[in-house]
Amino acid sequence: MALLRLFDLTWSEVENLDRSRTIAVLPVGAIEAHGPHLPLGTDAIIAEAMAESGAERLVRAGYDVLMLPTMTYTAARFGAGFAGTVSLDGEAVSATIVGIARSLAAHGIQVLALANSHLDPVHLQSLNTAVNGVRKEARLQVIFPDITKKPWASRLTEEFKSGACHAGQYETSIVLAKRPQLVHDELRRELPPNPVSLSAAIREGKATFSEAGGPQAYFGNPAEASSEEGKNTIEILGAILEEAIIADIST
Repeated sequence: MALLRLFDLTWSEVENLDRSRTIAVLPVGAIEAHGPHLPLGTDAIIAEAMAESGAERLVRAGYDVLMLPTMTYTAARFGAGFAGTVSLDGEAVSATIVGIARSLAAHGIQVLALANSHLDPVHLQSLNTAVNGVRKEARLQVIFPDITKKPWASRLTEEFKSGACHAGQYETSIVLAKRPQLVHDELRRELPPNPVSLSAAIREGKATFSEAGGPQAYFGNPAEASSEEGKNTIEILGAILEEAIIADIST
């Protein structure tokens, strides 16, 4: 059993996979502003970390994991006013996920899991729309553990649960663990906490980071981030992905 990356394989290597023991995993992130201290690709980095951690667990459980190239373009309207953010319509996002699922199913892949770290509400709605559409077509099993929902959210950090977690301690810690060279560390240590709950702001109808109280596109406390916390969180995210997959394919 092994972690295999679709990008690196030949078509004949994919053809020879044991479909009954192969799980395709699609990391889903975004290109979006994450404060003045984190890269635009932060969500993609986190999604890849979740996918890889989950894949390692699945390999130990006796499965081959077919890791798809990360999906980075999606709906990101909250950060759209910040330079570099790329935002698509929700319909385009849903259509992309459905198209990926159909292509995999046409080649005999039976299970697709989404490892998502981007929490923009339009994006999440688009993923759920796509997942529901794929399930109705019944071409393959699609699994999407939404970390904003029970039971998964309760297992993550206190900052995550507070809703003040965009480019704060939670996300900055994961990037410090995986890609520390991309963190503007001196700057992030000087950033004051921003305890505004982005989740609450979304419920109140705010539509941008600035409206929500994040003029620099961060919420939470990046100065308190650590690679140790990031490593622990990655393990939790990987466990969530593995458990969601095993529970779904076992039913």
